Amino acid sequence: MAATSTSSNGWALILGSSSGFGAATALELARSGLDIYGVHLDRKATMPLADKVVADLRALGREVSFFNLNATDATKRHEVLDHIELKLRERQTPGAVKVLFHSLAFGTLKPFCPLEDGDGITQAQMEMTLDVMANSLVYWTQELVRRKLMVGGGRIYAMTSEGSTTVWPSYGPVSAAKAALEAHCRQLAYELAPVGITVNAIRAGVTDTPALRKIPGCEALLEAAARRNPSKRITTPEDVARCVAALARPETAWLTGNVLGIDGGEHIAG
Repeated sequence: MAATSTSSNGWALILGSSSGFGAATALELARSGLDIYGVHLDRKATMPLADKVVADLRALGREVSFFNLNATDATKRHEVLDHIELKLRERQTPGAVKVLFHSLAFGTLKPFCPLEDGDGITQAQMEMTLDVMANSLVYWTQELVRRKLMVGGGRIYAMTSEGSTTVWPSYGPVSAAKAALEAHCRQLAYELAPVGITVNAIRAGVTDTPALRKIPGCEALLEAAARRNPSKRITTPEDVARCVAALARPETAWLTGNVLGIDGGEHIAG
C-alpha cells in the first residue's frame, strides 16, 4: 500500500501502528513531514483500525506502507526491511529512516504463582511476552543499523510504563517485559552513541488504549490516574505523540538513555 507524497523529511518506522500510541505517533510524525512505514498485527475484525490510520496518513499527503504481520517473526522482519532497503536504494536515500517507534503491546496477563484455582504463567507465555514487548526492539534496531537504514541523527523510542516498577494483579509478565525494555534502551543508547543515534524509553501516564483495556481492573486504574493527575484527566495517545514528534528534532541529539515521563505530572503526584 503506497501513495505519492509531498516533499519528505525521511521515514518513520512504527512497530504497533494500527491503534493507541503507535497510530497517534504515526499521524503526528506525518504532520511533521515524515513518511510512514507501519508494522501491525490485526485480524479481520480489527483491520478497519489499520485501514483508517492509512487513510488518515494519506490524507496528510504522506507516503505510507503498512505491513500486517508478526513483528517478532525473523523472516517477516527481514522481508519488511528488504522492502525498505530496496525502496530507499532505488531513491538513493540511504539512512532515510529517521525514527523507530516501538509500541508493541501483546503479552500474557497471568499470575506467576496462583494460590487458588487457575493456571500460572507458562515458560512459553513468559518468553513470548518478553520477546514481543522487549526483545523485538533489539532485533529491529540491529537490522536497521546493520543495513545503514538508520544512521547518525536517528531517533529510537520505545513505550514503557509505570508497570516496570509497580505490582498489579496478573501484570507480572508484562512488568518484566517493560523492565527489560528499559534495560535494552539503556544498552542501545550506550552502544549507538558513537554513531549519533539516540535511544529513549517513553513512560506515558495511564492511557485508555486497547492494550490497557486487557488489564484486569483497568477501570480502577483509569479512575485513580484521573484523580491523582494534576490536570485531573488521564494521558491521551495524542499527548504522547506530540511530545515524541518534538523530541525527534535534531536539537535533541544529546538526549539519550533516559526513561522520559510524558504524563502531565501523574507520576510525581502518585
